[in-house]
Amino acid sequence: MRRAQPRRGLLGLAFVLPVTALLAAGAGGPARTAELLGPVVTFALPVVAVIAFWWVDWPGSLLRGGWTGVSDTALVTAGGAGLALLARAVTGAAAVPLAAGIFTLVLQLTLVGEGRPLRGRGTRWPGVAALALCWVAGLALYLGLVRTGLVRGEDYGAWFAVLGAWQMVCYVALRGWPFARIRRPAVRLATAHGAVVAGTWTTWAWVTPPVAGAVVASVLVVAMLFEAWPAIRFTPLAGRALVLALVALLTAALSWTLPRVARWAAVPDHLVGGWVTHTTLNALSLAVILHVAVWRRWPASAP
Repeated sequence: MRRAQPRRGLLGLAFVLPVTALLAAGAGGPARTAELLGPVVTFALPVVAVIAFWWVDWPGSLLRGGWTGVSDTALVTAGGAGLALLARAVTGAAAVPLAAGIFTLVLQLTLVGEGRPLRGRGTRWPGVAALALCWVAGLALYLGLVRTGLVRGEDYGAWFAVLGAWQMVCYVALRGWPFARIRRPAVRLATAHGAVVAGTWTTWAWVTPPVAGAVVASVLVVAMLFEAWPAIRFTPLAGRALVLALVALLTAALSWTLPRVARWAAVPDHLVGGWVTHTTLNALSLAVILHVAVWRRWPASAP
């Protein structure tokens, strides 16, 4: 199906861009939307990750046509709202950094950790267990670091945003290279976890959350929506280099454009960074994952 690119990716933008705009500014303007939808969308990300990467589109796969995407999107929406309410009840706040931490822990387990040791122990329960495990771990980290005052909430969220960027680059843009070349699972997983976390610690102090969010969104657009086109037409080494170059260009474009859009829309200066991060890390990223992994590119993929 990659031979259908870039047509499939361009058709997908007809779904991705309106959904992104709705999630970024559709609830009373950019600032108000980030405040209202930011927590719900961020808490919905772990749910959509489980549906896409653990359940392989179940329970929507039980239905046909566009109803698959509708049912899964309803589940994602209900899950995000319910988990946001649960977080507020437990922490007393919307706690977007808590949600960001839980989502990146899900990705760390799913992508970097290859789902081990949960994957393969059933059809549906491993996904539930993965979400529950990451929720407990994320909540413990948040309460132990942020609520105690050891770490500022902004720094906590920033660190996990940078971790998400490294996860996307290594495991979506580069498809697990070079870790996938390591044959022994224990060595491969230890090396992968160590490298991703080390990269995060090395860069988080100077990579801001808006930039990290732009990296995550750019990787998803380049490598998931457009399936690494046109890099797939080159040798593996040249293709990987081209993918990284395209991600860097799109990251720069988003990082330059979105703050100007925010100021044009009269977003207060102190909220610009938060809205840009919400637009990339939440709105655009969720729209791409929904379209490709949940809606299965419907209606672009329809006969």
